[in-house]
This record gives sequence, C-alpha cells and structure tokens, in this order.
Amino acid sequence: MNALGQAALWSLVVVPAVAGALLALARRAERMAVPASLAVATVSVVLSVVAAAARPSVSVPFLAGARFGLTVDGLAAVVLPMLTVVTLLVLLAAAGEVHHSRARFHGLMLLFAAAVALTATAATLPTLLFAWEIMGAASYALIGFWWRDDDRVSAGLTAFLTTRGADLGLYVATGAALAGGAGLALVDLPATSAGWRHLVAAGIIVAALGKAAQLPVSFWLSRAMAGPSSVSALLHSAAMVAMGGYLLLRVQPLLAATSWAGPATMWVGAVTALLLGAVALAQHDLKQLLAASTSAQLGFVVLAAGAGAVTGGVAHLVAHAATKALLFLAAGAWLTALGTKQLAGLRGVVARWRLVGWSASVGALALAGIPPLSLWATKDVILTQALDQSPWLYAVGLAASALSAAYAGKVLVIIWRRVPANKQSDVDAHRNGEQKGSGRMSRLEQAPLVLLTVGAGYAGLLTLPPLGTTVAAAVGRPGEVHTSVLELAVSGAIALAVVVTVARRPVPQPRWALRWLGLENAAHVLVVRPTQRCAEALARFDDRVLDRTVTGLAGVLLRLAQQVGPFDDRVLDRAVELAATSTVHAAGRAGRVDDRWLDGAVEAFAAGMRRLGQLARRPQSGQLHQYYRQAVVVLVIGVVVLVVWG
Repeated sequence: MNALGQAALWSLVVVPAVAGALLALARRAERMAVPASLAVATVSVVLSVVAAAARPSVSVPFLAGARFGLTVDGLAAVVLPMLTVVTLLVLLAAAGEVHHSRARFHGLMLLFAAAVALTATAATLPTLLFAWEIMGAASYALIGFWWRDDDRVSAGLTAFLTTRGADLGLYVATGAALAGGAGLALVDLPATSAGWRHLVAAGIIVAALGKAAQLPVSFWLSRAMAGPSSVSALLHSAAMVAMGGYLLLRVQPLLAATSWAGPATMWVGAVTALLLGAVALAQHDLKQLLAASTSAQLGFVVLAAGAGAVTGGVAHLVAHAATKALLFLAAGAWLTALGTKQLAGLRGVVARWRLVGWSASVGALALAGIPPLSLWATKDVILTQALDQSPWLYAVGLAASALSAAYAGKVLVIIWRRVPANKQSDVDAHRNGEQKGSGRMSRLEQAPLVLLTVGAGYAGLLTLPPLGTTVAAAVGRPGEVHTSVLELAVSGAIALAVVVTVARRPVPQPRWALRWLGLENAAHVLVVRPTQRCAEALARFDDRVLDRTVTGLAGVLLRLAQQVGPFDDRVLDRAVELAATSTVHAAGRAGRVDDRWLDGAVEAFAAGMRRLGQLARRPQSGQLHQYYRQAVVVLVIGVVVLVVWG
C-alpha cells in the first residue's frame, strides 16, 4: 500500500504536468484537448483519493542539504480530493465556455493544477518554492489568456507582479531557515533558533497573505477577474488564493512558536473579512462581488490559522471552494448566455435557466451562512475559537459574517426578483454590453453545478459531529472542534435576519468601498510611481553621465589612435625593419663561423681519433711472441717509473 501511495503521489503531480505541457505546446491538438484534459483530471481524482488514503511521503536529493520532498499529511489528505474534483468540474464547464485555443487553455489549466497539488503536498521549502513559482507563472498566463486584449494582459501582469512581490517573503524565510540551523523541512521550522524564527515566520506570512489576497494587496484579485470565468472558478476558489490560507494552516505550529505571528495573522484575517465584505456589498459587477467575497472568506481561514483553529480553517477552505466554484461558474454561464455579468442585467435570471439559478441560489445561501448549509458551521467553529482569543476579535468576525449574509442576499434578491414589464427594457440595455450573448447554455456548463451544489450544501459536516471529530483527529487536532448549539443558532439567526432585511429593503451602498478601498491607487502612489521615477532618474543618469562618459572616452581613444598611427608608420615600423635586417646579418655571420670554425674543429678531432685507432690496431697481430715483447716493454717502463718517482 505504501508503494502504491508513493506512486500515486508522484503521478498526481507528474501526469497533469506532462499532459499540460504537451497540450500547451501542441499546435494541432484542438479536437483532442478537451477529452485528454478531462481524462487526465479524472485520473487525478483517483490518484488523490489513493494518496489521501495511503498518506505517503517521498523525497529525492535536490540541493546540498535540502531534499525535494512531498508528503500527504492530514491537511493534504482533506484538501487534495477537493482540489482534483473541483479541477475536473471546472474543466468540464470550460469545455462549453472556451472555444478557441482549447489546447493551450486546457494545457495551462493542467499545469496549474499540477503546481497546486505540488504546493499542497510540499514537505520542504525548496519544493514549496518550486511549486509556488510555477503556480504564479501559470496564473499569469491564464488570467491574460485572451492576450489580444491589452486590458486582460495588463490585469494578469498586475496580479503576477503583486503576488510576486509578496513571494519574496518565501525566499527570505528560506534563507532565515538555513541560517537558523533547523533545516528546510516545514515541520522543522518551529525549531529554528529564536532570532531567525521570527524572520522565517514573517517571510511566510507575507508570501501567504499575498497569495490569499489579504490586505493590503487584495486589489490584485479584482484585476484577475479579467480572465475567463472558468479560470476564476479554479484559481480563486480551490487553488491559488486558497493555497495562501492553506500554507498558514500548514505552518500553524510556527505561528504559535512566536509571540506575535499568531495575533498578527488573526487580526489581518479578521479585518480583511470585514473590509472586503464591505467592498463586496458595494459592487455592481457579479464577478467583482465574488472576488471581494473570496478575499473576505479567505480572511476567515487566515483568522483560523492565527487562532489555532486548524480543523475549522481546513473545513472552511473546502466548503468555500465548492461554494465559490459554483458561483463563478454560474456567473460565467450567464455571461456566455446574456453577454453581461452586471447585476443590473441579471435581474430575474432564475426564471430563464432554473438549474443554474437554483444552484447559484444554494451557493449564495451557503455564502450567507444560512443553516444548515456549509459555511454556516465552518465560520462558527472559527469564530468560537476567536472568542477564546479576544472578544473584540470575535466581534469583528461576527460583523464580517453579517456582511457575508448582506452581499449574498443582494445576489439572491437580484437573480430572483421578477422584472416588471415597464422595467424590462432597462434590464435588456445592460445585456450584450460586455460581449455578444449566445442566448443559450450548454449542458457542459450546467452539469458541474449539480455536484458543486451538493458540496456547497453539505461540506459543513466536516466540522459537525461525528465527521468533525474524525477530521480533527486526521489533521492532528483531536478535540479541537467545539461549539455550542446556542452559538450555531445565534450566528444562523443573524445571517437569516440580514438576508430577510436585504430582501425587504434596498441594500445600502458603501461608495467608499466601491473601488476596493483605493488600494490599487495607493499602490500606484506608494510603489509604482516612485519606482518609475527612480527608473527614469537612473535612465537620465545613464544617458547624461554614463553614456557621455563612455562616448567621451571612446573619442579620446580614437584621437589617440589617430595620433599614434603616423608615429607607428614612421618610427615603429622603421625600427622593426632595422631590427629584422640586423637579425639577418647576425644570422649570416653566425652561419659562417659555424661552417669555418666549429665544423673544422669537429672534423680535425675526428681525424685524430681515427689515427689513434690505427696505431692501436697495429700491436693486435695475433702472434704470441709479440704480446710477450709488449708485456716486457710495459714492465720495464713501470720499473723505470717506480725508480725515478720512488
């Protein structure tokens, strides 16, 4: 089983990544793109279930002192099946929405899904960084998928650069973890030395809040709505935005190991849930409303991570994924059919497409927190643990929950309220305003809504007994889920009262929140414009100082070369010629000395040695009496020498 689980874990990442790359690069795969992507997504669902059941861990050498590791812990076991199922349903709906460049679209979606699966299972910081970067790059390509539209490309660039700036925190955290000596495994981060631990926590929080579209960088999510609705349904429900909150849940022990990280995270999440709830209430565009509500609902997940409510946070993540994917796909279906996503053009739309209308209604009621639907229970579990931390924090969270009911009720009223005959022309004037509506919906667009409706309705059971106890034990938090019937009743009553109030009277429009709190303008004033001015100043310095210096130096060298040229011709070349002539003469003299003296001396020495050889041969006649005579002569000479010198 362990070997099967490890194979399933590797395949869960590799199969969609390879298939996605092949589809994205293929030029003639339009016909097979949809069947291939749906087949791969179906296989991924099976693989995620196997991996969740087996809980495998795998790793391979990657860098010196760091391994490329993946693991399926309790959190990943809950999130992975949700991710793969939502991906499959979104790809199914996209088959009815995206009709051009299908191969590239489905390839990018599969690549993105593979990166998110790798993010969810990353066991070490190098693995997380690898997945984080691919996820960000794929999201940029998907948001700006219709690249011929400059506004959409600009929106993708804004989303990419904003999140990319926050991603630098993850690199800071990795460097601090190395310096802290505890290692790069996520489970080892709380053991980092005290000084470096704070930097690790700060870096991860910044990166996670950026991906989760929390304050103060929430505005990038508004721009991301320029992408196809199916992209929004995946990226901003179960995938990239959700991964920011998921990462904070994964490193909750690290947040708890510092004195400030937990409280700071809680308050950022609570304030985001409150203020972005007001932003959602002020919107006139359905996708913009859903985008703001995504930031607000992820604020509850961030709040849960800071408060230590891991079980409630992961349950809210799953319930929000089903709910928001459902609502984004419904918005995309209406945009395709009616040519608008403006709320003014969607009045009474339920009567025309009942399946989509009823499904979206269930999603809106779940978003409002109406019992017994999913987000009612998950939000309440989080708020209960927030109350243990601070009553003020609980009050902010409860106010944010009421705002959720207000903006969800606003959607319900608009799509259900019938249009009087004398007002029909006003509604029609808003339709076909953004694109030409087809006037129909395909079954591929409607079929996924049924399953997502079930998820939006029943995902809250993840926090209620007995399933809630099982989930708490699975994520390593046994006994964490505790909430009273009274608290559930109070939160449900507040949500119901708000929805009824919204249905009876017009919703107040907080105009100050219409433009997303002016966050994008603030970013331009505080970051973009100073950066541009700095770049312009550096460009002027380059043109006026550096370029002039280089040009002037080049001119000096050119003039010097021009002056050196005649000197070279007249003096240096003449000196070289004279040196060459002298060398030739010297070589001639040396040659004559060699011929006359050296060769003669060698020949004379050879002749002398030849004569000595001839003299030495003469006594060698072979006659014995001559050898005796020579011996006597040598003996006499020896005696004389001894006598004379002795």
